[in-house]
Amino acid sequence: MRAEQQYIDLFSRYEALVCRGSVDVLNVPRAKAFADFERLGFPTRKQETYKYTDVGKYFAPDFGLNLNRLEFPVNPYEVFKCDVPNMSTSLYFVVNDSFDKHDHPSAQLPEGVLFGSLKDLAGQYPDLVKKYYGKLADTSTDGLTAFNTMFAQDGVLMYVPKGVMIERPIQLVNILRADVDTMANRRLLIIVEEGAQVKLLVCDHAMDNVNFLSTQVTEVFVGERAVFDLYELEETHNSTVRFNQLFVDQQAESNVLLNGITLHNGTTRNTTKVTLSGRGAEVSLCGMAIADKNEQVDNHTFIDHKVPDCTSNELFKYVLDDHAVGAFAGKVLVRPDAQHTSSQQTNRNICATREARMYTQPQLEIYADDVKCSHGATVGQLDENALFYMQQRGIPLKEARLLLMFAFVNEVIDHIRMDALKDRLHRLVEKRFRGELNKCQGCTICK
Repeated sequence: MRAEQQYIDLFSRYEALVCRGSVDVLNVPRAKAFADFERLGFPTRKQETYKYTDVGKYFAPDFGLNLNRLEFPVNPYEVFKCDVPNMSTSLYFVVNDSFDKHDHPSAQLPEGVLFGSLKDLAGQYPDLVKKYYGKLADTSTDGLTAFNTMFAQDGVLMYVPKGVMIERPIQLVNILRADVDTMANRRLLIIVEEGAQVKLLVCDHAMDNVNFLSTQVTEVFVGERAVFDLYELEETHNSTVRFNQLFVDQQAESNVLLNGITLHNGTTRNTTKVTLSGRGAEVSLCGMAIADKNEQVDNHTFIDHKVPDCTSNELFKYVLDDHAVGAFAGKVLVRPDAQHTSSQQTNRNICATREARMYTQPQLEIYADDVKCSHGATVGQLDENALFYMQQRGIPLKEARLLLMFAFVNEVIDHIRMDALKDRLHRLVEKRFRGELNKCQGCTICK
């Protein structure tokens, strides 16, 4: 039996239960998503965009889904203590795929800002959610998007009204918690209106040593002259599979920074699609992966320059050890009317062993004649001359390798516009390279 069939049968049998655990705004698109999933199925490796990840293989096992919306007996505020010095955030949690309702004094936001359960806020503000939900995540072209739209019953809504500047970063921690192999399907809907400013840090953690599979679809709408930072930090374990899809639409003169860092995982597939819809929009898209053992990290990006005078800068770096596998496919499209586009795409990779594998495919498609664009990729090993030079000056080989790898990935971390987070990541990356526990010291989940 194909992996798809068990989910087609499951949804056909329990559609009413799925809808009962959610709200109308999220339920309306399910029928179309189901029809699209029946037609498309899971992406296969025959498709160029999924060439290096066998999606169906990861969905084939029998995972538990919490369609009844049962609450898990955990108060994340009691077990999670973020130890990043001087980083005062408004802290929220999602447990598997349900927004956590525990109150916490750190969650303080300006008047008019919404941050909470997508299901609950869609019930309170149906017109707002209906205007945006599903408008970027097209179920007709991608089976994973259709699958998530079929089964996602909750998630997070963040709404920042026009002109509101949130100085204090918002932190969202996704916790995977279960006693049996479990699947979580969640949605994030982010709306940053004209002239607003906000920073969001999303952290992924796994609390229990069972097999987890998570799908997440994030839709981000950034208004004119708005400034939005999204940082994603993945620190789970080797039995975790993550399919993450991020869709961003930017209006005129908006400024967006997207920075995704994988420090510890099992298998990760990140899809990022950015559309520059307004003149003068600017995006910085960065990513970093450190992988060893049999871990796999696959990043697929697409930046669409639709209008003139927009800027995109893309930087991805991988360090792969043991039998780890990395993949990067990045495409920049400059449409015929997008004159005066400035775009730079860079992918740099280190394979620390002969068994590690890196597949890279930078792409640049230009249909305008007055542009400044470049792209490039490299795959190599640590510089033997540099290692020899450092050893001559009394630095042990192991320490020399660590210093070179640390310097290699620092460029991605330095793009972060939160000094406290930047400093903490420098320390976490160093611990990761040293093979030490790469978890936050104050988090009892991660010990």
